[in-house]
Amino acid sequence: MVKAIRIHETGGPEKLKWEDVEVGKPAKGEIRVKHNAVGLNYIDTYQRSGLYPVELPAVMGMEGAGEIVDVGPDALGFKVGDRVAYANPMGSYAQERIMPAARAVKLPDNIPYESAAAMMLQGMTVRYLLRQTFIVASIRRIPC
Repeated sequence: MVKAIRIHETGGPEKLKWEDVEVGKPAKGEIRVKHNAVGLNYIDTYQRSGLYPVELPAVMGMEGAGEIVDVGPDALGFKVGDRVAYANPMGSYAQERIMPAARAVKLPDNIPYESAAAMMLQGMTVRYLLRQTFIVASIRRIPC
């Protein structure tokens, strides 16, 4: 058993519960990650409050970084001991978790777990805003 922060009903921070959870073995295409750091994001409050509905009970948290401790069949490119980071799916507020290997990225040794856990969701948001919502390009200044 490992510990996780879960909610069983929506509401304020008092609904967050530190509980034992069973993690199990990774299935096809999955990895088991032991977290060294997790990200805290404003979306977590939306999910906890019920503004963004989630299936309950739910382990909170959208991003994390840690070490792979088990690899399921066909989790190609990953092995036990790899350092990884991810954003999504929900479930990072846990000591360990199972997740799709396709959602993880290998973490270079020179990026600390804490930085990786704090940058994944924000990094994808920045990319989305700069490349899909409004394409930012260099602006040529014209002298007045």
